[in-house]
Amino acid sequence: MLSEEKILNVLKDIKDPDLHKSIVETGGVREIKIKEEKGHVSLKIALARTGTAEQMHVQQKVVQAVKGAGAESVGLRFDQLTEEEVKKHGGSEGTEEKKGPSLLSKDSETEFILITSGKGGVGKSTVSVNLATALAREGKKVGLIDADIYGFSVPDMMGIDTRPTVKGQTIFPVERFGVKVISMGFFVEDNAPVIWRGPMLGKMLNNFFNEVEWGELDYLILDLPPGTGDVALDLHTMLPESKEIIVTTPHATAAFVAARAGAMAIKTNHEILGVIENMAYFESKLTGEKEFVFGQGGGDRLAEELKTELLGRIPLGQPEIDEDDFAPSMYDTDHPIGKIYMQIAKRLIEKVGK
Repeated sequence: MLSEEKILNVLKDIKDPDLHKSIVETGGVREIKIKEEKGHVSLKIALARTGTAEQMHVQQKVVQAVKGAGAESVGLRFDQLTEEEVKKHGGSEGTEEKKGPSLLSKDSETEFILITSGKGGVGKSTVSVNLATALAREGKKVGLIDADIYGFSVPDMMGIDTRPTVKGQTIFPVERFGVKVISMGFFVEDNAPVIWRGPMLGKMLNNFFNEVEWGELDYLILDLPPGTGDVALDLHTMLPESKEIIVTTPHATAAFVAARAGAMAIKTNHEILGVIENMAYFESKLTGEKEFVFGQGGGDRLAEELKTELLGRIPLGQPEIDEDDFAPSMYDTDHPIGKIYMQIAKRLIEKVGK
C-alpha cells in the first residue's frame, strides 16, 4: 500500500544536484498527494535550481523511484528552494547559474521571431509549429521554444513522444521535421499543471536559452502565451531586438484585442513583421465555396492599425493524419494549407533577409 512514509523513504536516496544532499533532508519534498484507488501520486519537489539539465535527471529518478514503490502514475511539479534554505544547506556559492554559450550573447546571429496574440484560442501554436517547419523546409536552421508555459501544446501538436537528451549540464533539444524543439511540457509528468510565480517563469525561460545546446540557428521561433503578461514582458526584456508576428482571427473583437500585443511590441521597439489571419474561412471540398465563419476583415484592420502587412490568411482545416507518423497539427507541403505556410515562410525570409 502506498503511503507518505513509503514514498519519502524511496526519495531519501535522490540528491539535489547543487546541494549534494537528499531532497528529503533539504525539505525539498513540498507536497505528497496519494490517490490510492487510481494508484496515482502527485509530488511537488523544490530544488536549488530549476529548469536545468540536472532537474531532468532528478525528474527521471523521482518518477522511477515512486513507480518502484508501487505507483502506477506520477504527477510531478517543481518549485525552487528559498535563498535561506539554499544557504542553510551550504549552497550559497555552488548554485549560481552555470553559463554556457548562449543565444542571447551579442555575437549571436540568430533571428528571434515571437509569435503572439491578444487572446487564446486563435491558433497561435498551430501557426508557430507549421511556420517553423515551413522555414526548415526552406533549408533554414530552425529552433522552436514553446514559451506558452501554462498552456504548452507544441510537443503534442508535432507528435513528439520523446524527451530531450541530457549530457552533463547540457540539454539537447528534440528534433522533429527538421526543427529543434524545447518545451515546458518536457519538464512535467503526466500533463501536470504548472503553478509558478512570475519570477520563476523568467528563470525557466532564461535557462531555455542558456542551458540548451541549440547549435547554429538561423531562426528561433517562440510560441508565446496569449496577452501581455509576465512571460511576454520577460521575453521583451531578454530579447531587445526580436521581431514579432501577430496572430488573429477575422473577428473584429479578436483583432481589437490583438492590437494590444502589437502596441506592446511597438513600445518595446520590437519590429512587427506582419499579421497572420487564422481561421479566415472554411472552404467546402465539394463546392469550393468559402464560408466566412468568423466574419471578415479583422486581419486587414489589424495590419492597417499596426502599419504592417497581412502575411497570409489560413483557412479552417485539418491535416491528413498519418497513424504511423502521428503529428495531429502538422500540414504537408502538398496540402493546400501547407502551401500557404510555405508562401508565408518565403515572404518571411525575404523580409528578414536571412
